[in-house]
Amino acid sequence: MGAFSDPQANILLSYGCSPVKVDNVTESIKNLNATLLDLRAQLNSSKYFAIAEQARGLEPVFAMVQCRKYLSTADCVACFDIAAKPSSRNCSADVTGGRFYYDGCFLRYESTNFYNRNQDGHYGSCGEKNTASSAYQASVESLLSDLQIASPKMPGFFATSKKEVVGETSVVYGVAQCVETISKAGCQDCLTVAYGDLQRCFSAADADGRSINPACFFRYSDTPFFADNQTTDLKPFLRNGSKSQKKVLIAGLVGGIGLLLLATVIQFLWLKLHKAPKAVPREGDILQELRGPVNYSFKELKSATKNFSEEYKLGEGGFGEVYKGVLQNERVVAVKKLAISQSHRVKAEFEKEVKIIGNVHHRNLTRLLGCCSNGPELLLVYEYMANSSLDNFLYGNLNFVRTS
Repeated sequence: MGAFSDPQANILLSYGCSPVKVDNVTESIKNLNATLLDLRAQLNSSKYFAIAEQARGLEPVFAMVQCRKYLSTADCVACFDIAAKPSSRNCSADVTGGRFYYDGCFLRYESTNFYNRNQDGHYGSCGEKNTASSAYQASVESLLSDLQIASPKMPGFFATSKKEVVGETSVVYGVAQCVETISKAGCQDCLTVAYGDLQRCFSAADADGRSINPACFFRYSDTPFFADNQTTDLKPFLRNGSKSQKKVLIAGLVGGIGLLLLATVIQFLWLKLHKAPKAVPREGDILQELRGPVNYSFKELKSATKNFSEEYKLGEGGFGEVYKGVLQNERVVAVKKLAISQSHRVKAEFEKEVKIIGNVHHRNLTRLLGCCSNGPELLLVYEYMANSSLDNFLYGNLNFVRTS
């Protein structure tokens, strides 16, 4: 799709003429016209975001305009001209302000400085229901998630992107943009609210949707509204992982721990079939069971494994490496480093799963003693089994390194 000319000056929402009246109408009109002329001059010099103010006198005016950066300068100015017309604003001359939203631009003016406000009301607008497929909905969610994460990290708080729908010929297009007078954190907060507005749209199988907020704009559609050469490379700004990627990590974490639990159950059945002799629980073991999984410090486990040295390494498999460890009380344990990236949500899921598995106790089971989630690695601490039996039960002979 090549470049196209369109100011996108279809009005979305006239949020309003202020109910507050000015005292001096003549001075207010004069100051407003001066700020609008100033804004237009800035847009004509190839700017896409501008502020202007007439702060002197009894009727100050603070104004802001923002165009979508995929517009040409001419289209940006054309959108502003339509928004700035008195007939478009439809506000009486004696009010102190108003907000006017278009697909291509946004104009706002007030009698007080509003530049740093990031939650001045928000509005979600969903298109007509189009019975969008589940594949389309998934693509929308993934695209908006990436835009929500990347846009606050980008110069000008602006990003456009598109995503092909798997198994279909359709494409979803999206844009996210914050006003440039707020902070990165303010942009993140605004887009979080906007994402919630749009979630109602794509969850209802709408083919397009918009979230309109004085501090940010979020839109998706199955119809292209910017040229292909206007898309943004989001990858450098997604290195910490998108929401969709985090979901995959969490699913992998839960699945991996689930497999560990399955291996433990298999071990239990194996021992039952071989009629392992009953053992009398020691007092220390009983107290350990009553306490549940221990939350070890990373420093403690690092020391116990001699900084995870090769000398103490027992084996490795699809979910990480296992090391022998000797705790300060001289108890020998097996420490497993999970090969899973971390985030706040991943840690929460990890700790929840550890609590579940840690409550499964039997004298013939290799017990989970505890974990560590407060360091650079997610670690599981198991009861140590000599002669590599732990490794065999967890991995079979996969990538076995050494016994101890």
